[in-house]
Amino acid sequence: MDFRDRQHRCVVLDEVTDENWRAVADVAPADDQRRFVAALGARYLLLSLRGGVWNSLAIRAGDAVVGHVMWAYDEEGGAHWIGGMIVDAAEQGRGVGRAAMRVLIRRLADLPACREIRLSYHPDNAPAARLYAELGFVPTGEFEGDEAVAALAV
Repeated sequence: MDFRDRQHRCVVLDEVTDENWRAVADVAPADDQRRFVAALGARYLLLSLRGGVWNSLAIRAGDAVVGHVMWAYDEEGGAHWIGGMIVDAAEQGRGVGRAAMRVLIRRLADLPACREIRLSYHPDNAPAARLYAELGFVPTGEFEGDEAVAALAV
């Protein structure tokens, strides 16, 4: 099954490689989103490379890298987590984020140990809250710092 954005481009998640890491690092959200996500994909790449927990993926629509998303497995809690999703400002409003989330949910759900997928978002980030609810995530009532946690049973 392929997932497409509103321009009918196939949206895929690629491993970050020597060939695409610069494009991922340069991904920048719209200015009004910078209070919710990192100003550049580079921050999330560094978290993945240096933190030893997160796995970064490039979001590609057609032939172009248009975003970043990362995932991790929490052994203690037994859940897979999605974090650090940025869609480049020039690509927003085209369904790329929704398609990328659907691809990642499918990818994680196919893992034998995956029973629940969690993510967190700032309560003031209404577009994120709406997207995650439409994808089936339900608020847990828990918080990670100042971000609300939502979960999806798989």
